[in-house]
Amino acid sequence: MASIPLLRTLVTVKRHPSALLLFVQLLGVVLYPAMEHAAAGRAVFGAFGILVLALALWVINRSPAINWIAWLLAAPAVALSLLAGTGLGPPSLATAAQVLEGALYLYAAGGLTAYMLRDHRVTGDELFAAGATFTLLAWAFAFAYLVCQQWFPGSFIAATAPDAPRSWMELLFLSFSTLSGVGLSDIIPVRAQARALVMLEQFAGVMYIALVVSRLIGLATTRAIARRDADG
Repeated sequence: MASIPLLRTLVTVKRHPSALLLFVQLLGVVLYPAMEHAAAGRAVFGAFGILVLALALWVINRSPAINWIAWLLAAPAVALSLLAGTGLGPPSLATAAQVLEGALYLYAAGGLTAYMLRDHRVTGDELFAAGATFTLLAWAFAFAYLVCQQWFPGSFIAATAPDAPRSWMELLFLSFSTLSGVGLSDIIPVRAQARALVMLEQFAGVMYIALVVSRLIGLATTRAIARRDADG
């Protein structure tokens, strides 16, 4: 009998892969501070990143996106990440992996956006997809910031240790703050390339709210009004 709840959970996860992706990425936000500085934590960090990549591929399979493009990005990203983790190759391997990971997250966000815009009624899966798309965009730009500060040292400064490169958690915090438009980050882009990326993310955040979230709200409102009129 204990297998029945497990079977139901697996069926629900299969129907809503966006929910699992959203949960794992939000779990990462909680766990990253503990993984960032310890040697063992960095290994777990790499494994966690591969898990998120796998879930992103699964989500893309449910969207109108072209799957071979996703695999073309994911396969070398995983290979380069594993090779960079061994410490045998040059630092540029990790940078190349980060470029590919960011591109995959951005591509997955585009696929989920197309999936949400294709439907004409709001379901639970669309709501999970809306949250997962936001986190995918935040991760994509965080990787872009990470690559930017490697290519252009000193791109971002902060009140604490202004001359040190910013950590992954700091750049992810900047990405969430910029994408949501709350402007609470203490990380400041100071080089032109970094400011250009921040402006692109600000534009992406505004357009996401205007095109995707507002559409979901409008569809849900229209459906509620139609149901009320039918009941009346």
